[in-house]
Amino acid sequence: MSGSLPLTVDKTSPVPLYHQVAQGLEIAIRSGELQPGTKLDNEIDLANQLNVSRPTMRRAMDELVRAGLLVRKRGVGTQVIGPQVRRSLELTSLHEDLQRTGSRPTTDVLDLTRIPAGEEVALLLGIVPGEEVYHLVRLRSTDGEPLALMENWVPARICELSREQLAQDGLYSTMRGQGVTFQLAHQRVGAVSADAFQAEQLGVEPGAALVSMHRTAMDDLGRQVETGRHVYRADKYSFELTLVQH
Repeated sequence: MSGSLPLTVDKTSPVPLYHQVAQGLEIAIRSGELQPGTKLDNEIDLANQLNVSRPTMRRAMDELVRAGLLVRKRGVGTQVIGPQVRRSLELTSLHEDLQRTGSRPTTDVLDLTRIPAGEEVALLLGIVPGEEVYHLVRLRSTDGEPLALMENWVPARICELSREQLAQDGLYSTMRGQGVTFQLAHQRVGAVSADAFQAEQLGVEPGAALVSMHRTAMDDLGRQVETGRHVYRADKYSFELTLVQH
């Protein structure tokens, strides 16, 4: 790629440099300023252009590779991915998935408050620490049996949330109803042992195995609009993935 990168970084900002770089490149890709197939310079040259360290640049590029916006090819380098791969995805919530399978989901909203974002949440949502976010904790049950304990954070400027809406429609449906169009998500699935609170809410013994899921969702404008940590009863829930070789 000839010329300078279409972004700048602010070293006085509390937002980490790698996140500024990743977010700036993502906006350039989504706006079409960086076209699909564009080959980027190597990480050393890119880091020098922006006056950041190579580890900072590598972390930013790793974020975009995980987001499906860049691809690394042996002998070619790093390229912007074309639209045939970076297609729109419909992201669903557990509430929607359960409804589609014919289950009868119910939700107990255990907590819904507006709080200043801490550093970890601010980093995940791409906002400044201290910006107001919704913090919500919900217990999702199906057919009367507890299934999942969900903790989420949503920037308060994105939408308005209420206990009634969350109990009736679920988080994603509520946000879609206020104009949020989900585009992609970073998701990590693992396993944890139930602590005392999780065990009480889910009806299992402390130390029981739970499936865990961490997700940060983005909209079609490139904003991180929701991040969450969920745990599921391992005896009642599993994730199924289809893997395709490219």
